[in-house]
Amino acid sequence: MKKKFQTKEEFKTEFERRIIEKYGRSIEQAHKTEKYMVLGEMIRDYVGVNWKETKETVAGNGEKQMYYFSMEFLIGRLLTSNLMNLGIYDIVKEGLQDFHIDINEIEDLESDAGLGNGGLGRLAACFLDSLASLNLVGHGNCIRYEYGLFRQRIENHEQTEYPDMWLKLGNVWEVRKPKHAIEVKFGGHIEMYMDEHGKTKVNHMPEQVIRAVPYDVPVIGRDTKVTNTLRLWSAEAADSVINNDFASYMDDVKAICMNVYPDDSTEKGKLLRIKQEYFFVAAGLAQIIKAHLRVYPSLDNLAEKVCIQLNDTHPVLAIPELMRILMDDYAYEWDDAWNIVTNVISYTNHTVLAEALEKWPISYIQQLLPRVYMIIEEIHRRFEFALDHQYNRPDIKYSVAILKEGQVHMANLAIVGSHHVNGVAGLHTEILKNDVFKSFYEIMPEKFSNKTNGITHRRWLLYSNPQLTHLLDETIGKDYQTHPEQLEKLMAHVDDPMLQAKFMDVKRQRKQILADYIKETLQIEVDVNSIFDVQAKRLHAYKRQLLNVLHIIYLYQKMKKDPNFRIYPRTFIFAAKAAPAYTFAKQVIKLINCIADVVNNDPQIAPYMKVVFIPNYGVSIAEILMNAADVSEQISTAGKEASGTGNMKFMMNGAITLGTLDGANVEIVERVGYENAEIFGLRADDVALLKRENVYSVWNVYNRDPEIKAVVEALIDGTFSPEKEDFRLVYNELMFKNDEYLLLADFDAYKHAQTRVQERYQDKAGWAKMCLINIAKSGFFSSDRTIKQYADEIWNIQPIEVK
Repeated sequence: MKKKFQTKEEFKTEFERRIIEKYGRSIEQAHKTEKYMVLGEMIRDYVGVNWKETKETVAGNGEKQMYYFSMEFLIGRLLTSNLMNLGIYDIVKEGLQDFHIDINEIEDLESDAGLGNGGLGRLAACFLDSLASLNLVGHGNCIRYEYGLFRQRIENHEQTEYPDMWLKLGNVWEVRKPKHAIEVKFGGHIEMYMDEHGKTKVNHMPEQVIRAVPYDVPVIGRDTKVTNTLRLWSAEAADSVINNDFASYMDDVKAICMNVYPDDSTEKGKLLRIKQEYFFVAAGLAQIIKAHLRVYPSLDNLAEKVCIQLNDTHPVLAIPELMRILMDDYAYEWDDAWNIVTNVISYTNHTVLAEALEKWPISYIQQLLPRVYMIIEEIHRRFEFALDHQYNRPDIKYSVAILKEGQVHMANLAIVGSHHVNGVAGLHTEILKNDVFKSFYEIMPEKFSNKTNGITHRRWLLYSNPQLTHLLDETIGKDYQTHPEQLEKLMAHVDDPMLQAKFMDVKRQRKQILADYIKETLQIEVDVNSIFDVQAKRLHAYKRQLLNVLHIIYLYQKMKKDPNFRIYPRTFIFAAKAAPAYTFAKQVIKLINCIADVVNNDPQIAPYMKVVFIPNYGVSIAEILMNAADVSEQISTAGKEASGTGNMKFMMNGAITLGTLDGANVEIVERVGYENAEIFGLRADDVALLKRENVYSVWNVYNRDPEIKAVVEALIDGTFSPEKEDFRLVYNELMFKNDEYLLLADFDAYKHAQTRVQERYQDKAGWAKMCLINIAKSGFFSSDRTIKQYADEIWNIQPIEVK
């Protein structure tokens, strides 16, 4: 067994030996990528003992395990967090220093893992970190994407997409496990026959078989030996190629792991999405079953030893697939299989947007997954029977149907086939119960609960913001590092003028780090004494980046028109990717960059206002962006954002929430008080009433307010682009869809909220106190708290001790 290094000298000896053995070079001759690869492998080997011991403890004690099925895991870079969690960061840093190697240079070589898109994937990564750190056995199950979403560049003010080649150096953390490969079957037809006992047997004769090969990444908790697994499935050619067209077959194999969320606006794209979803679900379930049967004689106790959490609708095919395995491969009767499935699986909903609740054409599921479709059909039929005879509610059949309008409604299948359904913020869960899934809630209220999202304070505070961590350590001690709820102790110190001054100094240091990054990346000078106002999230109409933009146009116009009107210096910072096929979102990105060009180069305006768009937003950029913000823009239309976790990261690093009462903003304000945030605009009930009564007219707002009219006209009058039609699409979305997300309805309230932010910022002591209160109250939003609630109330798993 490889020996762990315990001291700096042991580390140096081992590091030097490995460089020589692997690359036949001295440390001085070795390239920095070689040093990075060796260091990563050393850490992976270091944790290998704990990994083995965890697996043996689980099997030996018959522990229940949780598997988190998610289409994405945005784990970010792992080198720093793994070293920190293992408690060996300083040993390694000092050892490398002796070789004249800067650890920061090595850290910068690691790519963000291209395993996702946004909040859904970042949440999954936080959950993995919390599970291991809390000594809970919980693993991830996902696809090993060859390329990330895309690498975003801004060229001629527009988003351009380039391949995100995150694996160009390989993935130093993964271990390929070919002996655990699974064959996943697609297409073909079903043969059914009766065996000698009169039992129906099913044979799936596939058109195509693709081999799923697992790559395992250790998930390392902080100060614990418990080491879980993130299993990533890669598609490879199977031994027997049933389809004769080999080139076409290989294209199909490669497409599965090419990248996350292929464009599904075409038939080809939809079929690929379904294949991806089934691929990682079928492989993951097959492996769970095999592992279970290595320890137990049958699958009768599967629900006592295994639980599976479906992260959104993407993995919902797990429900019919587990039924298929139990019935076809292990001869379970329907009722017994259904009892196991519904006690194993639970479902997290992440959206109230109808377009995000997946619906797949029945014909596609039939074509790709003939046996799975038969089972979905039977689940649908039996549920309809239950509505008539068990629930006495035939009146809701249509609203809760799994199959309707020629489509499979995945969210409805998820609710019917799970023992638990949860939303991810208090307001979100209430909307699910009272609106989106109202009919389901009426007949099965016991299934529904709320689990407000959280973030791992280890990555988003302790590791990414050492300056603030040091200040907190000297103010309240270090207990909060393992018990984040103890950040509350800071409340006893928020009025201390010395602490307030120290906090503002820490914030200024973090702003300087971001300012340096902006200068280096974009050649834009920003004033660290200005208010850093940040909106960093996926670009989507309901998230209302456009409202922020319209307000910037308003300020620009007012300062140009009135030489006596000047604002307190403000730096508006945006970071966002738009889906490649989402034209409106891409136009908003272009608009932001065109406005930045005009504003930043106007000598009258630039001293007071700068606009910055940071390209290629991802975890690593978030780590320097979120702790530099003074203002956290969380301005989605009330009732549209499920939770948000960016709001929590900003809060934990001492930024003030400027937002609507939406998602987890509601719970943030409940904790910090309205006086320590800036809340504006329509509430979710107001929005629902406006929609229901159909009384809102965007043209009325536009025509009665000359300021709003001037702002909107600037989109098409050539102010920000010589081509007047450049932003016609944005104008049309706003004005000819009756301002679907109510930007102009909230414009005045938003404008006044921004004015109040500016006034409050000028009282430095008062501002610092607000920020400190936000930090003190942020412990609740640790994913440790979220995971404890899941573990106790849904998964029924207990902490383990690895000897």
